[in-house]
Amino acid sequence: MSRIWLVTGASRGLGHEIARAALDAGETVVATARSADEVRDAFGSASDRLHAFALDITDAYAAKLVAAETTERFGAIDVLVNNAGYAELGFFETFTDAAVRRQFEVNLFGTMNVARAVAPHMRQRRSGLIVTISSVSGLVSNAGGSVYSASKFAIEGWMEGFAQELAPLGVRSLLVEPGMLRTDFMDGKSASFGSIDIPDYAEAVGQYRAFVDEANGKQPNDPKLLAARIVALASQDEAPSRLVFGDDARQWAGAKVNQLRQEIAQSADQG
Repeated sequence: MSRIWLVTGASRGLGHEIARAALDAGETVVATARSADEVRDAFGSASDRLHAFALDITDAYAAKLVAAETTERFGAIDVLVNNAGYAELGFFETFTDAAVRRQFEVNLFGTMNVARAVAPHMRQRRSGLIVTISSVSGLVSNAGGSVYSASKFAIEGWMEGFAQELAPLGVRSLLVEPGMLRTDFMDGKSASFGSIDIPDYAEAVGQYRAFVDEANGKQPNDPKLLAARIVALASQDEAPSRLVFGDDARQWAGAKVNQLRQEIAQSADQG
């Protein structure tokens, strides 16, 4: 029997690939973006099981309306993919306060809006899966990624706790932490850069921007493979709580774990 998927940020990038993979698996997909027309243009006449909805995830009321209409039309939301987001890439002091707050408004509070809208339906049915697209940057931060990582670290902390609150009620959670995916995530459609010029950072910022420009379109990981993996895991009764995807992500996460072990041991020695 076809399950009902709700996928945010589905007009392009990983969200688009997840929605397409779910359709290919015979599922029914409610695909959202800020413009429903963008979703329709992205998929064309791919399937009569695709339903495009407009949703700005920063609008909590709109998220509730989409969740309510989905359950009314289709009877349930079996899988929520909280994917919509973007990146502020650059050095912290080069961002205005408004830019930093916007990063959290979309990546954290917008994602919370959608989860808050969908979770009651899943709790009522004692069934469902919430897939949250985080990043390896939610586990590891670096120069040039502090603001984006801060929003993803927050996602990690929130969902790790929320998942434990939902589990006794039959609602499962999967946190997805990809490495660098070959999407348009690093170009101007998704990424934003700091607007304040600070001479002390000028050289480092220039090198970072050159790295981003060079990496854009050449990222090592295939989003189609990740999408297929997510769809496959969603069909399993015992899916993992986390998926660290890509050799780069596993390497960076592993190095962070080793660093933490060392720092924990050093803290004990100094006790």
